[in-house]
Amino acid sequence: MSEKPLVYLILGAAGSGRREVVADLIEGGLGAGGRALVLLSDGERAADSDARLGEPGRWHWAGDRIDSPELAGATHVFLFGDGRRNPVDQVEAFQAWLPASGGELGRILCVVHCGLVAQHKELRVWFDACVHFSDVVLLNRREGLANKWMSDFQAHYAAQFLPCLFELVKAGRVKNPALILEPQARRMSHVFDEELNWEITGAEESDAEGEEEIEAKPEEDPYLQRLAGGRRVKEIPDVAKYLPKE
Repeated sequence: MSEKPLVYLILGAAGSGRREVVADLIEGGLGAGGRALVLLSDGERAADSDARLGEPGRWHWAGDRIDSPELAGATHVFLFGDGRRNPVDQVEAFQAWLPASGGELGRILCVVHCGLVAQHKELRVWFDACVHFSDVVLLNRREGLANKWMSDFQAHYAAQFLPCLFELVKAGRVKNPALILEPQARRMSHVFDEELNWEITGAEESDAEGEEEIEAKPEEDPYLQRLAGGRRVKEIPDVAKYLPKE
């Protein structure tokens, strides 16, 4: 195992059951010698399930940066995104924070509140953004939903041939926690994969020998692109408008 702690970014809306799912991953997936550190956003309230997470630390926004405690002593770090804020902004900040943290990316996990999506169809776009960055998508809060709705929801992503893994959550548990934590990249986005994050283009003119010149430049993730005024090219809804008031 690497000397650097593996860091897992946990995306999803507030109230989606992320804490109980991560508790299950820690209890069933770390193995002997695993030492977990959980970092919650200081914008989210404490919950009863926090007792299963040890003594969670807190991270907070410092302008547009993530400010967090040190990761010393941990083998696995679970950093929860703020479930009431824009996940794209947080992924961008996480990308800058990770190298300085002393950790390396394990995986990005998204816990989907299926009931919330079923109630508010406009949030599909918000979850599309989360799925784009995720290696694993965990379908939670499915109580009362028809099988057809679940089939249609998964078919929406299957039709796009996304590489990420989709798994069902039942009573806060997954079938194979170790599989979920396996640090293998399965995400559509290449923003964390330097060796893949390049766009190859052909030059308009050929060189002296008549061969086409090839230019390589960093690939810009479609969700991170901005217009001249600073707004995102791909905008997503404000999830906080669809969540219960705290």
